[in-house]
Amino acid sequence: MQKRTTYIFSLLFLSLFGAMYGQDKTDDIGTETVTVVKPYSPTVSDAFKIKSMPSLNDSIVLQKKKIDYSIFSVPVASTFTPAKGKASAVKKTPPPTLYNSYASVGLGNYNNALVDFYTSREFNRGEDLLDFGLTHNSSRGDLDSTPLDTDFYNTKLDVSYAKKDRYMDWGAAVGLQHQLYNWYGIQNGVYSEDLVASMDETQNYFNAEAKAHLNMEDSFFKQGNILLRRFWDATESGENRVVVNPTIELPITEELITISAKFDYVGGNFKNASLNSTTNGGEINYSQFQAGVTPSLLILRDDLTVNLGANIVYGLDAENSDSNFYIYPAVTASYRVMEDNVIAYGGIEGQLKQNSYHDFVDENPYVSPTLDIQPTDQQYEGYVGLKGQLTSNVGYNLKGSYMAENRKPLFYLNPENTFRDDEKSYYYGNSFQVFYDDVKTLGVFGEINVDVNRNFTLGVNAEFYDYDTETDNPAWNLPSIKGSLFLDYQIDKQWYMGANLFYIGERDDLMGQALTNNLPPTITYTQVTLDGFFDANAHVGYRFNDQLSIFVKASNIANNNYQRWANFRVQGFQALAGVSYKFDF
Repeated sequence: MQKRTTYIFSLLFLSLFGAMYGQDKTDDIGTETVTVVKPYSPTVSDAFKIKSMPSLNDSIVLQKKKIDYSIFSVPVASTFTPAKGKASAVKKTPPPTLYNSYASVGLGNYNNALVDFYTSREFNRGEDLLDFGLTHNSSRGDLDSTPLDTDFYNTKLDVSYAKKDRYMDWGAAVGLQHQLYNWYGIQNGVYSEDLVASMDETQNYFNAEAKAHLNMEDSFFKQGNILLRRFWDATESGENRVVVNPTIELPITEELITISAKFDYVGGNFKNASLNSTTNGGEINYSQFQAGVTPSLLILRDDLTVNLGANIVYGLDAENSDSNFYIYPAVTASYRVMEDNVIAYGGIEGQLKQNSYHDFVDENPYVSPTLDIQPTDQQYEGYVGLKGQLTSNVGYNLKGSYMAENRKPLFYLNPENTFRDDEKSYYYGNSFQVFYDDVKTLGVFGEINVDVNRNFTLGVNAEFYDYDTETDNPAWNLPSIKGSLFLDYQIDKQWYMGANLFYIGERDDLMGQALTNNLPPTITYTQVTLDGFFDANAHVGYRFNDQLSIFVKASNIANNNYQRWANFRVQGFQALAGVSYKFDF
């Protein structure tokens, strides 16, 4: 073995020495010419790849032995419980609790009383709603300016049912009302005590009405309203009223045509003749019917909205066999000049307004049951205005108008007519009649509303009018100036308050007297001017919780015994305290 090794190393040494010697020779090897007789075509031979699983032929490789094993599981007691992570919740303000019933009772000087009750019940997950309301307001105090009773009270009961469906909603309501007033417009010392004691100055009004409405979605018939009313009083006067208003909508291309119809009937009678007659010559009957249709086209163009229409009415005076057709404009438009900051609007509209005994009593409860009932022909009312937001919390509305009306109803005093001996004592110059005149009215209206914050709101408005009558008489009992101011303030969570102040300017009235020493009797008239007046009212309340609160109301704070109507002075300073309670019924 050692000799072989020595031999191999000798051969390697001699080879290395020979190579070194060859490199040291510097002889030129010369040049030769090589002729290529075949083009070069290289090929790639397959590379030798190592097998992924080489085969082993070694006899000493050990063979794998199959092993069988099993896991022996032993239970181990553990008390470890992983803690669950929980996100921090944001504290929310709880929503206010809503109650379906409300009751309020108050008492004050002049034996004033206030009762208010309301409850609402929902059925079928809010699809059906039943409402019940009862209100009562009364006073049994006397005024020093008159020897007659000045009591009044007003009690009203309303029951309504409404049902909402996916494509429609409808409802019906029934109302009952009883009002008591006195014709107390007689001054002290004018009549003897015996005559005053024999007077029956109390008037009672009764009203029963039923209403129904229907609104539909995805239908050409959009809505309909029906009113049925019976109104009567203690002097056997009675009136019936029926009003039906259906409305349909027809989309044509991109525009919308609305057609509203109206059927309005009012009829009744008074058992006594007008007080302008010295004799009670018999009853007064009236029957007025109107049938009208108002087609209109609604045009919407970006910031411009225009409604083009006309009001066509047929009016029938069945009592006097007189009828007529009326055509009135019904055009309105609005344009957003600067988004919600400045909106210009205007229009010209007219209507045949149906007057009624019920509506006259609402406006002046001291009318006599001897009225002439006629409709008012409002030929047109043209108006233009601007409204919008001065800032985010200040809104405004400015409007100028001009209106022409035929047979506009005006109130002035009935003459003192002691020739009459009617059952009720309203013929001593202590009741009002209705006088119809053709009046043109120029008006200016302005209003500003301020939301100081979510707890404090303030508003003020003013109206100025100029009247031009066909008879050249003043527009009886219509003021040239009216204004009002109101505010509501939520002081904190418990305390709240509110106030309103209004002003009515001077009005003109007419007093008459039937002269008993003239044959035939004649009536002389004298014009009087009623002073303008302020009336300030306020209220403050305290909430103990969401359900219970107390309040105090003050009226006519200035203690001004002004005349709202000629010879009818109002009560002075009035204070009323009460309690309110909300609950589920």
